[in-house]
Amino acid sequence: MQIQWYPGHMHKAQKAVRDILPQVDLIIEVLDARIPFSSENPMIAQLRGDKPTLKILNKSDLADTEKVKQWQDYFAADKTIHTLTLNVQQADRKERILTQIKKMIPRPTDSVKIIHALILGIPNVGKSTLINALANRTIAKTGNEPAVTKILQRIKLDKGITLFDSPGLLWPNIENSHSGYRLAITGGIKETAFELPDIASYAAEYWLQNYPEQLKQRYQLDELPTEGSSPEITFLEQIGKDRGCLVSGGRINLDKISRIFINELREGLLGPFCLELPENKTTETQQLEEQRKIKAANKQARLDARKKKQQKRRH
Repeated sequence: MQIQWYPGHMHKAQKAVRDILPQVDLIIEVLDARIPFSSENPMIAQLRGDKPTLKILNKSDLADTEKVKQWQDYFAADKTIHTLTLNVQQADRKERILTQIKKMIPRPTDSVKIIHALILGIPNVGKSTLINALANRTIAKTGNEPAVTKILQRIKLDKGITLFDSPGLLWPNIENSHSGYRLAITGGIKETAFELPDIASYAAEYWLQNYPEQLKQRYQLDELPTEGSSPEITFLEQIGKDRGCLVSGGRINLDKISRIFINELREGLLGPFCLELPENKTTETQQLEEQRKIKAANKQARLDARKKKQQKRRH
């Protein structure tokens, strides 16, 4: 899966972030606690350098606590990075974030110097909801549709902190197919970008391997399919039949049951989950680098072959 974004909007957002970075004291990156790697924009790592960064693992109430802790330990290896786990049910979200900012950028008690923070996050990680909580009023539009924020905003907060809200910063394409699937499962990508049965199959395969008891409990199954080449499809067909997702001839309506299954995952009806671990980031990043090298080598080989042809023609 390779998801394409609008390059014009992407470049404008990236330029806005690059221009404002010298003015900010720290970066706040809002991540989805269920996919800390896939909801992390690799461009931010390139742009920030060693700028202090607070990674907020949002939607933690929907995430697998044990796996989220592994991510916090992983991020803690970088002394410039701190983490907070948050969710919309927490009434003290604002105080926790402002206190953490003050710890990361200490100022004398009598200082009048403003702390400038830049908040970043891909669509649907809850960034706008957090901004509204920090400002005690509706500043940013919220909603499940990606790419709501369009322009850079400056917001004055309590305790001498000014927040810069960036436009939705996305990358031109998502090269890692696993990240594409994970973003689709959690709602970080518009549904027009993928086929629901494809995403549901990926999710079903993951749940069969990692959260089988959640599937048994939610769908009241004594046994889960394990035989055959595609047990994930067998599973979707089984729950599709139980839910009455049928079309003419008694066939299973895969689109319908796929939508039901994905929606129930997103709403947490199966239970908390995490779709990746730090080792996934390490392995998949290495694989991606290898793919890029092969792609670059193939491109160079084509250029060399074209050059040789042109030289032959001249002689």
